[in-house]
Amino acid sequence: MNEINASDTTWLLVSSAMVLLMTPALALFYGGMVRTKNTLSTYMHSFFAMGIVTLAWVTIGYSMAFAESKGGLIGGLDYAFLNGVGTDPREGMTVPHLLFMVFQLMFAIITPALISGAYAERIKFSSYVVFTLLWSLVVYSPICHWVWNPGGWLLSRGALDFAGGTVVHLASGVSALVMAIMIGKRKGYPARKIVPHNLTMTLLGAGMLWFGWFGFNGGSALAANGLAVVAFVNTHIAAAIGALAWALIEGVRFGKPSLLGVASGLVAGLVAITPAAGFVGPMASVAIGLAAGAVCYGAVMMKGKLGYDDSLDAFGIHGVGGLLGALLTGVFASKVWNSAGQDGLIKGNSALLVEQAIAVGVAAAYAAVVTFVLVKGINAVMGFRVNDETEDEGLDGALHGEEAYSLGEGGAHAVESTPPASPVPSGSPVLAREGA
Repeated sequence: MNEINASDTTWLLVSSAMVLLMTPALALFYGGMVRTKNTLSTYMHSFFAMGIVTLAWVTIGYSMAFAESKGGLIGGLDYAFLNGVGTDPREGMTVPHLLFMVFQLMFAIITPALISGAYAERIKFSSYVVFTLLWSLVVYSPICHWVWNPGGWLLSRGALDFAGGTVVHLASGVSALVMAIMIGKRKGYPARKIVPHNLTMTLLGAGMLWFGWFGFNGGSALAANGLAVVAFVNTHIAAAIGALAWALIEGVRFGKPSLLGVASGLVAGLVAITPAAGFVGPMASVAIGLAAGAVCYGAVMMKGKLGYDDSLDAFGIHGVGGLLGALLTGVFASKVWNSAGQDGLIKGNSALLVEQAIAVGVAAAYAAVVTFVLVKGINAVMGFRVNDETEDEGLDGALHGEEAYSLGEGGAHAVESTPPASPVPSGSPVLAREGA
């Protein structure tokens, strides 16, 4: 059995905390993009996930994902209720098993929270709770097992996913698209343009996500070593280039790059580098960040043409970015940077790109089908969408009895009834994003 390494343990403890911080950061990122009356309900989708997914993970979710494989498809119940998960290291690791479990928990928490960007401003809280609990168990844990468990069938075939491009971003993004289509558009959309109420909040969230992502990707080395450094550097470069690419496109198209675009571009770069972070070099991360900024921009613009209402672009950034990053891993991967990985297409190995395509195809199809079934079932039993009156009033007051902003006697609703001092100009990148 391996011995505990103090440096590796310290790095993974810090990384776990950084990944947890990403969920409140996501609340800020998403919360600033909705209308004032739905700020707290959007926050709730992230904060409550920290509770409900933790419960699911420590009871049976972790065991389903990481216990000994049953035919490569799912883990058994060896680790149910954390039985046998203690301070001794898991086989092949130099950190306590319990620490590895909690590091993986932080990934499990943020993944269903990402989906909430698709259904923001129109979903019942009770239905959100049931969906999030079930999705984390019947979608996340199985895909996690296929890709990251040593006995998982996709990993055994040779598919690579360093930190969650397929497991986290593709799975959540595809599920987000299915939910956006099934639940339907927000009332009045797209005839009435819905723009972010607080971009400073969104930008703060984006900055916190960028910071936390160093733990997300760097921590996935599971050790304080050179591989963690490679992942750390690649993460930063891809985020920076993704932001530049999105801003450049907006600047050419509209003559004015937007801060929302910069924030979206950096997140797109982070998403796309995630599966590749520990398998490629810094110059490959430049190409991946550039591709992510351009491709995810195009995907976000397409929602207006295709007519679905993915409120906060969960599919356009996370689904498309995760797909792109997984495929580009098959192009740029090099054993020069990680001897435990594989060479990709550029190194003459086309087989890896094939395996990446199979992995993303299977994971996307599975997530889509199971999400469809969950939404259908929950909607039949308890309904998914709030009624028109609740949607008009705003979910903060109707579902939670609170307001994000209390400015005088009228509160937040008084603010919304007042025409903005500086209306968003025509030709704005923000309006274009909403399908104008």
